[in-house]
Amino acid sequence: MMRSIRGRLLLLAAVWLAAALLAAFLFISSLLRDFITDRFDAEMAAVADGLIASLDLNDEGRIELDDPPTDPRFRLPFSGWYWQVASEAGVIARSDSLLDGLLRGPEGDFSGGLGVGADGAVLRVLRRQVTLPDEAVRIAVTVTAPRAQIDDSLRQISRPLGVALAALGVVLALASVVQVTAGLTSLNRLRRDLARVRAGTSDRLALPDVSELRPLTAEINAALDQNADLLARSRQHLGNLAHSLKTPLASLANELPLDHRGQALITRMDRLIGWHLRRARSAGPRALGQRTPVRPVIDDILMVLRWPMQDKGMTAQVDCPDDAAFAGERQDLEEMIGNLCDNAVKWGRSHLAITVSQSPGLTIRIDDDGPGMVETDAPRALIRGGRLDEHGASGSGLGLAIVADLAALHGGGLRLERSALGGLAAVLELPA
Repeated sequence: MMRSIRGRLLLLAAVWLAAALLAAFLFISSLLRDFITDRFDAEMAAVADGLIASLDLNDEGRIELDDPPTDPRFRLPFSGWYWQVASEAGVIARSDSLLDGLLRGPEGDFSGGLGVGADGAVLRVLRRQVTLPDEAVRIAVTVTAPRAQIDDSLRQISRPLGVALAALGVVLALASVVQVTAGLTSLNRLRRDLARVRAGTSDRLALPDVSELRPLTAEINAALDQNADLLARSRQHLGNLAHSLKTPLASLANELPLDHRGQALITRMDRLIGWHLRRARSAGPRALGQRTPVRPVIDDILMVLRWPMQDKGMTAQVDCPDDAAFAGERQDLEEMIGNLCDNAVKWGRSHLAITVSQSPGLTIRIDDDGPGMVETDAPRALIRGGRLDEHGASGSGLGLAIVADLAALHGGGLRLERSALGGLAAVLELPA
């Protein structure tokens, strides 16, 4: 089944157009056949009337033909153009084209009948019966025309008619394509508007000038508003839940001595709560119609990390186009870049490099000169609590997993590989 609206409309237009042109061809051909046949019948009727008018009695009282037709077609043998005047006693006169042949047929007047000539050709026959004044003898006047000439005349007209209708069909087909394309322009514009909302360059759809699409556009805008409202409420609820859980844990940690074995359990619970809350946030609804410039986010994160970097004597190099943008909310981008930069500062020794490109999607690459990791450890580093060194820098082991989840939510991904600086390269790939 065809799944394209354009294809369906064009297919239906082609079917109806072909049916209409075929019906027009058959109807006009029928009219032309009747017209041509009537013209031949009129010629035969004129000849028959002339023959009847030329009938007369001679001095001997015999019926004769005073003025036979002079049309040369009636002189050419087996031309199909024949005439004959006959009575019950025999043939009175006949055309030269008949030679010694006779025209036979049913009694009575008729026009449009079919007969067969001496050469086997099909004939169209007109027959008139008259009675001369003061005579009791009935005279039969028969005139024929070749059916082949009628068919040839029809073919001569049918060919240009078919060509004309075919040309008309091509023009109408092109007009249908233009009409369908123009009719779907509003749908294409709506698709582009939705793409801009998804890319973050617009937060709502403009109402189209086509009345049929206005209700659909209004429903989509309502869905966008509902999406943003659900996201705001879910984040508020998650924040309240985080506060209600973490505050008792912090109080409990302060009450227990630092060397108490419950401190390890509290730390583990805090890590699990942080993981599940962040995981729930990343799996929740994503706000559409958002667009965030990348460079300001990187600058803000490096400003937050300036003290840890100064303590280690680290430098940061940033290569980011001014027009690079993320199709999503700022806090999602901050979450992803912040976790990756925090990880690089923790494990790096003296240098941090951030490279951003946008062709066609957004790629953010963060390199450090730390110890790095072997290729087989990369999958484990992206799972919940997947720390590769429990005795290294402090942390929950959730940062890379959170980044991977958020990237997947936005249709992208996170890849870990060996850095040219000697450490780890975290490559964040997001769609345009």
